[in-house]
Amino acid sequence: MNPSDRPDLSPLHLDGDTDDGMTGTILSRRRALRLLGLGGGAAALGAGGVLAQRGGGPGGMSGAGGTSAGTSGAAGLPGCVVRPAMTEGPYFVESEPRRSDIRRDSTTGRLSAGVPLTLSFVVSRVAVGGCTPRSGVLIDVWHCDALGVYSDVQGNTGDFLRGSQVTDAQGRARFTTIYPGWYQGRAVHIHFKLRPLDASGRATGEFTSQLFFPENVNTAVFARAPYRQKGTKADTPNATDGIYRNGGNQLLLDVKGDASRGYAATFDVGLNIG
Repeated sequence: MNPSDRPDLSPLHLDGDTDDGMTGTILSRRRALRLLGLGGGAAALGAGGVLAQRGGGPGGMSGAGGTSAGTSGAAGLPGCVVRPAMTEGPYFVESEPRRSDIRRDSTTGRLSAGVPLTLSFVVSRVAVGGCTPRSGVLIDVWHCDALGVYSDVQGNTGDFLRGSQVTDAQGRARFTTIYPGWYQGRAVHIHFKLRPLDASGRATGEFTSQLFFPENVNTAVFARAPYRQKGTKADTPNATDGIYRNGGNQLLLDVKGDASRGYAATFDVGLNIG
């Protein structure tokens, strides 16, 4: 594993009390639950550095039930709960193209082959009693192709499977991509970065993490072409991935669909930085 692709252990996330303290400018778990009127309910949730909304998509803004990020948690909790920040890794590229469909390499026109995946983000701000949509947040997404290759790094060219969008008035952004493949030493994952923008377009904060996938879905996808050229099973499952063990179960996507037609997943996140 590349050293820069290891779990983020910076002081921002390890201040000695990640439940109670304000870790940098990111709202802490307990502080968020106090805003939501839950008080002592914090013990039911995992530690971390950003707030993620429960709920299966846009309806989750009201704090409805469901587990869009794959954790069940305690019954009766409303929308915003804490998720962990994770390392950016070595493959981030600044100024990724602004686009919703990230499958095509804009320099060659080549379309990345793979099982279709629609990945939606719903970004909100935590307020007293609930969450409100947050517009103007730049979302960067990047991941490897079906054979584990990233564009524009390690001698590779192009910009396939990279892109960014700014959330709309409902705090939403949707990416059309393919299901990621795997490479040695890492579980299957997608990187993302959230940066609130001011009126001039300048970023006023940053949060970076990764999204993961259920093993049974990985198995179904990797049995298909072109994934099976690399092998039908990733060499590092979620359970043995050092980054996943740092809170990845809270970032496990609830994907809907099948390997023949494609998948869709929504990740709802409450962001109180910037």
